Amino acid sequence: MSNLHELLTLETLPIDETYVDKLKALLKSGIPATYTIEQAAAFEAGKEDEKAPASDTTPLHVLVRSLPDQMTSAETDVVLEMMDILFEYGAGWNFLDYENKSPGDILCERGLSNGNALYERVVDAGVSAELLLRKLNDDIEFLEDDEVEESEAEAEAGAEEESKQQIVDVPQVEATTGDTAEDQDVYLQADLEYTSNALVTKSNKDGVMMDWETGIMQLARDTMFKYASSGEAVVLNIGFGMGIIDTFIQERNPTKHYICEAHPDVLKHMREQGWYEKPNVVILEGRWQETLSALLDKGDVFFDAIYYDTFSEHYSDMLELYDTVVGLIKPEGVFSFFNGLGADRQVCYDVYKRVVEVDVQNYGMRCDYTTVPLPVNPNWEEVRRSYFACDRYYHPEIRFV
Repeated sequence: MSNLHELLTLETLPIDETYVDKLKALLKSGIPATYTIEQAAAFEAGKEDEKAPASDTTPLHVLVRSLPDQMTSAETDVVLEMMDILFEYGAGWNFLDYENKSPGDILCERGLSNGNALYERVVDAGVSAELLLRKLNDDIEFLEDDEVEESEAEAEAGAEEESKQQIVDVPQVEATTGDTAEDQDVYLQADLEYTSNALVTKSNKDGVMMDWETGIMQLARDTMFKYASSGEAVVLNIGFGMGIIDTFIQERNPTKHYICEAHPDVLKHMREQGWYEKPNVVILEGRWQETLSALLDKGDVFFDAIYYDTFSEHYSDMLELYDTVVGLIKPEGVFSFFNGLGADRQVCYDVYKRVVEVDVQNYGMRCDYTTVPLPVNPNWEEVRRSYFACDRYYHPEIRFV
């Protein structure tokens, strides 16, 4: 183990400024803040030229794993200073170690989340890194469970180096292969099926929507009518899925209920279920990118509330959607969405909670969250993989300030 990793095991207590001085000296000497235990072991064994291991037990991992169960406020301040120094020298906020855990995951496991200063420092680093990456790449990467994002320092280094019934046809796309959860063109061509408790892709059982979301959908419906009178509201739902929120919306009998849906199997299901015959329902067939642009061009429809819940779209799509929403929503209107952003890991979920707040501020809007405890984990037996692994749900309510 390197001297850096050994220092961060915190064997000598109390944790005082001596640790800070030694940490600065080691990093200034040239030891990278991303230098892993695995790399150190390979170097000591004379195998440093071999392929690097998949795990990355970084100094930050060692530090958070070594924290005493009880710390004084002074010791916490010293650890925060050490974390700041590690981030300054390039430590990755969400690198994964030999247990597939990020530093934030380890802190969560130890009960050091929910406002804990150390956990919040990791979240702050994640928000800074994501916003910086977007500036560098002119895009934003969605936080995936099975891949490690670049660190804030790596992004900085790269910067230095480079310096209805309105019917709209569903667009036809060429046959292609790929992951239905990652590529919307692939998803729109995939066959879907409705099971007893879910809507899934037939080929690989990706969960498009599941009935464990019912309580969340009812809360979302209540938000949509929070500032508009039932019977007078004009509302829009983007993504029909199992029709859970649209069924709840119909209970409020809005003046007009627009539904945007792109998948042909879902549209077929909607026809069979009689949605096309409902007098106050307008079906927009196609991707929202096209159908809502048509509404914007007409300029005669404005919404009291807009809800967004699609499949196989990512945060980069939401950034584009914000541009559309502000042109379609009334000044007193409300926008919300199914919030699964980064929900494979609690720390990523908390990072995106903050990122959304920052982004909507650019439109003169504010995002407030209602935290919904999820004491029972959803049942994922009928689907290929979980798309929500957190013990709480952050329900967003976005309005103009």
